[in-house]
Order: sequence, then C-alpha cells, then structure tokens
Amino acid sequence: MHDPVPRLPSLLEAVLSVGTDLELRATLQHIVDAAAELTEARYAALDMTDPGRDGLTGIRTAERPEPPAPPEPPESTESPKPPELPELPELVVPIHVDDEVFGDLRLAGKREGPFTDEDEQLVRVLATQAGIAIGNARLYETARQRERWIEGAAAVTTALLSGESAADALMTVAERARRLAEASAGVILQPTEDGGMEIVTASTLDDPGDIVGVVIEPGSPVLEQLLGGEPVFIDDTATDPRMTTRVRHRFGPSMMLPLQAGGRLLGTLALPRRRGGRPYTAVERLLATQFASQAALALVHAEAQHSRERLAVYEDRDRIARDLHDLVVQRLFATGMMLESTQRRSAGTGDTDKDVHAMLGRAVDELQSTVQEVRTAIFALQQPPADAPTTFRGKVLREAAGAVLGFQPSTRFTGAVENRLAEPVAGRLLTALRRALTAASRRAGVSRVEITVDVTAPLPDGRPGVRLTVFDDGEAGNGHAEGGGSEGGAGTTVTWQSPL
Repeated sequence: MHDPVPRLPSLLEAVLSVGTDLELRATLQHIVDAAAELTEARYAALDMTDPGRDGLTGIRTAERPEPPAPPEPPESTESPKPPELPELPELVVPIHVDDEVFGDLRLAGKREGPFTDEDEQLVRVLATQAGIAIGNARLYETARQRERWIEGAAAVTTALLSGESAADALMTVAERARRLAEASAGVILQPTEDGGMEIVTASTLDDPGDIVGVVIEPGSPVLEQLLGGEPVFIDDTATDPRMTTRVRHRFGPSMMLPLQAGGRLLGTLALPRRRGGRPYTAVERLLATQFASQAALALVHAEAQHSRERLAVYEDRDRIARDLHDLVVQRLFATGMMLESTQRRSAGTGDTDKDVHAMLGRAVDELQSTVQEVRTAIFALQQPPADAPTTFRGKVLREAAGAVLGFQPSTRFTGAVENRLAEPVAGRLLTALRRALTAASRRAGVSRVEITVDVTAPLPDGRPGVRLTVFDDGEAGNGHAEGGGSEGGAGTTVTWQSPL
C-alpha cells in the first residue's frame, strides 16, 4: 500500500484547482485533469448522466491508450485469429451534485500497476469537492444566462417603444433572440387566413430569402400547438415527423415559442440550431419562453403607442382643417365677393375701366381657384391613412401624391364628386389620371401640374358627364390624351371625359 500522506499536497492542489474557474466546461476539465494527475492515470473521462441539462458532452483527457502489440505469430498456412485485447483496469467514482448523480469519473491506464485503495480515497475526496464546484459553476452559468436574456428583453422593449415600424419591430425581436439563444436562425411566423402559419421575418447568418415566405400548411401536426399558444421544443427539426416545411432538413434542435399577450396570439418565435448542434437546456428553454412573453407584451405596447401617436396627428390635422375653413376660406370668400361686386360696378365705363374690369375678373378667378385648393387641402387633412383611402377624393389625392414629379400637384374638385361619381366611371377616371401623371413625369421642364375633376361639365351631346383635366407646364410634344386632349406651346393639357 502507498502512504497517502506524501500525496496530500497534490490532493490539496487538485481540490483548489477545481474551484478556480466559474465557467462550467472549464471546471469539468479541471476535474478530469486533476484526477488523472493525482492517480497517474493515462486516461481520464467524465461521463455525464444527463448531458442535455447543461448542453455539454463528455469531458476527457488524452485518448485511451492502446495495449502493447502482441508478438508476431509463427508462420502458418491457416489464417491467424485476431488477437484479443486485454481490458485496462478502471477506477470509477461517481460525482454527486445536490443529491443527484452528475456523472462518473473514469480513470484507466495507471502507469505503475493497478489502482489502489488510496487512489480511490483520493479521487473520492476530489469528487466531493468537484460536486461543490460544479454546483457553483451551474449557479454562475444560470445567473449569466438570466442576465443576458434580461438585458436582451430590455433592449428589445426600448427599441420597440422608440417608434419602429411593424416590420422592423419583428426583425428586432428575431435578431436579438437569435443571438441570445446562439441559434442558427431567428424566425417569426404569423397565422394565415387559411389556418396555416407563414414565416414573415427571418434573421440568419446566411441569406434569409429562401426562408421568408415558407408556410406551415393547415393540418400540420405542430400547428394545433402553435395556434393554441403552446411552446414546442424539438430535438431534431430534420427528422421530427411534426415538421413539414421544405427547409426543415437544415436545422436540428429548435424552440418554437408563442408571442402572446393578453390572450392575443401575435405569432410564433422559432429558434432553430444547425443539424448536430447543441441541444437546448431546460434553463435556456425557460429563459427563451420568458423572453418571448416579454417581447410580445412590448410589441402590443409599441402598437398601442403608435396608434396614440397617429390619433394625436389626426386630431392636430383636424384642428388645422377647422382653422383653415373658419379663417382662411371665409376671408377669401368675402374678398372674392367684394371684388366681384366691384367688377359689376365698373363694367362698361370706358377702356381704362375695361382694363380694371379684366384685372378684377382675373383676381376673382384666382381667389376662386385658391378657395378650391384650400378646400382640397382641408379635405386631405381630414382623410384616413394614405394607404387606405375610402372616398373618391381620397383616391385622387393618393394618385397625385404618388406621382414621381418632385413636387405636389395642385388638385381641384368641382361639384359633388362623391355623390355623382360612381364605379366603374371612377375607376376609369383614376386610370386616366395615373396615365396622365406618368406622361407628365416623363416630360422635361415640368414644374407645375394642375389636376381638375369636374362633375358639372356636360358632354358635347348634352348628357351629364365628368371631365378630368391634367395640365403641366413642361415641354410639349409627348402629351397623352384620352377622350380628347390638346397640347400647346405653353405646356400640355390632357382631357378625359365620360358620361356619369
């Protein structure tokens, strides 16, 4: 028997070394290396009972040594039998962490003879200290993970409440979650009208173009859980029978987490790793689920904040429209009435008075045009969002605003266009307007475009009709007219008309 006392300093050094690092993998490597050095074993390994819990595989030192080669057999006509390799004696000591068996510390290939009782006693002391060090490393790793996920959730909330668009908000959630989970991709799916789910946002290390738009078709086994707001954890996406998408073969372990707040399902956050990647631990699953819940709540708050901001803008626009109508339009109308009265008094009193009369006439026309434009501006301020006009006037204003001209065209309406103009005439008019604006954008020197929609102008045959006139001051020669038009040296006028 060997006296364990001479090896006591080595034992103390080994015990101290296993607690010098708080990172779990490094701690386990210290344990294996210290056990091999303490017992003079050429081979040492730590086989964990549940590798998936910590996301680690077995920890080893050098490869298992090969036994010495057997002597050459004598020459024989018969085929030699393969030599039997002797088994190396092993020393196996379990490591307990919090009353659970963490794994087995295996030692083999002692340099001088078999393992002794003293070797086993030394390794058991080391294993006891190793259990404490592993427990501390686990606590530290869990605390670090929680800190990262909490910081990530806070960053997402800050970004979402800073006024990002809906698409940017979803990308922020997907990108941050992918990095926190060390996943191959961060994917957000949303329900489709036919009962499936579609990938609407993807953050990947590669080009996400072949992922966005992938649909989980109705009837897929995993859909019932996803649409029900349940998390789904997958060991291998490529082989799991519940997964049916065309990109499943690229991924391994995955988490599919509901983005749900207040009973409302916004979508699903999927975090797949590459095939053969490290499985998600129980702690990672819990933290990712909590992150998804907080991200969903932040998305709802961001949506509500955006709605409040839009409401404030609309209220301000409505106030401006009222002020324009109450002040500007009334003053312009009163001024026009005074000028028109003066024009009637000065009519027919000589050449000079005729000039004055003509000037007053032009002033009255300009005031009437100004009143029309101000009323159009008031109407535009009172419209719902530009992406969803509900009235004919709103659709005309949207076409005018969308023209690639570099400036805003002037738009006037004459008559009760909303009451007198109905489909399909309104649709044909909008098509003609779109073509006229496109033609104007192609002409050189255009700095002014005037659009007029008049439902009081009769057709040449006397029937009631609608007339669209689009004038631009660009160089003539490429004008487009449908239903009648004219071009002159001082710009181009396109006219379109139709029976009501």
